[in-house]
Amino acid sequence: MQNYSILETITIGLTALLAIFWFSPGIKAALVRGKQVKADWPAVLIPLLVVVLFVFFLIFASRL
Repeated sequence: MQNYSILETITIGLTALLAIFWFSPGIKAALVRGKQVKADWPAVLIPLLVVVLFVFFLIFASRL
């Protein structure tokens, strides 16, 4: 863990706050649009399942 100076800590904090304020209108709009859109769970679950199966395949293949 690094020890940051006070100035570096303040700069990092201000940068984080600036990013939050800068992206907050887009985040709010995305949340509103997300409530209006029909849920499409297969579009999420199928790629997730493929990735999980591929990781299991890699784990088992590395043990051979």
